[in-house]
Amino acid sequence: MSVDHNILLESGTNELEVLELFISERLPDGSVAPCHFGVNVAKVMQVIEAPKFAAPESASNPCFMGMIDIRNMMVPVLDLSRWLKMDMVHADHDVIMVTEFSHSVTGFLVSGVTEIHRVGWQEVQPPSGYITKIGTNCIVGMVDLGDHFVQLVDLENVLADLDPQTFEKAEHKGALASRSYKALVADDSATIRLMLRKNLESANFELTMVNNGQDALNQLRAFRTQSQEEGRPLSDFVDIVISDIEMPLMDGFTLTKNVKEDAVLGSLPVILYSSLITNELRHKGDSVGADDQISKPDLDMMAQRALELLEKRP
Repeated sequence: MSVDHNILLESGTNELEVLELFISERLPDGSVAPCHFGVNVAKVMQVIEAPKFAAPESASNPCFMGMIDIRNMMVPVLDLSRWLKMDMVHADHDVIMVTEFSHSVTGFLVSGVTEIHRVGWQEVQPPSGYITKIGTNCIVGMVDLGDHFVQLVDLENVLADLDPQTFEKAEHKGALASRSYKALVADDSATIRLMLRKNLESANFELTMVNNGQDALNQLRAFRTQSQEEGRPLSDFVDIVISDIEMPLMDGFTLTKNVKEDAVLGSLPVILYSSLITNELRHKGDSVGADDQISKPDLDMMAQRALELLEKRP
């Protein structure tokens, strides 16, 4: 199974396509049942049959199963069940989901994949409202499919566990802003919000931080109303919008589209960042009017790129 990214959803519809996968888990009573997970289709290159693996004894992480040759690339394979701390029952028909994001191609060993679901981000519920044995640091959202839930896996967190330094770069190394700028930052990850706070505040930004695109849009509209009622410029409240793409309730593409179509808010520069931003998918941010796009994990350049946009304004 391969994925053609040219047929994926248009940007700004507040929808995503989720590839549902499952892990056959041995339960405490000895029975085996599938546990359902999902990932954004845009991160999936292909799904292949898993070869026989013998995890190397010298592996620095117990998730690491070995390397396979994919399209003339040596790709690491990780056992997703081990990272999720599940007792997976392996079978001859296990598969490898090959993904590409955050400048990395990685294979994830799972029991199987089922189908692709098109869902609205407003249907993706934050995991904090659910009590799961897996833990909300591993899951970015929950989708109710009627007869079962699909838990959206935070694959970036897997890579961060394997290479923590990749996602810890946050110190701003560029020039300070000539004056204090105000940025609205939207991200559902507390870890990423902390990284961006460190990077932006060190460059003389004042921050308003929210957890998702819907909260960001509500806050921007409140700033607009306040500026109009008080007869003050919008820049007294916000100068720039910085947003992740994958968020519950409203994604970054839809947030950007709403901002750019607003007669007042449309003047604000918008920076999108995500592990989804690749040469193949950059056109999605362009189509909704994003002024700049940064691929995770290169967030240490955020302040510099924001300053460049702000200082180019008339």
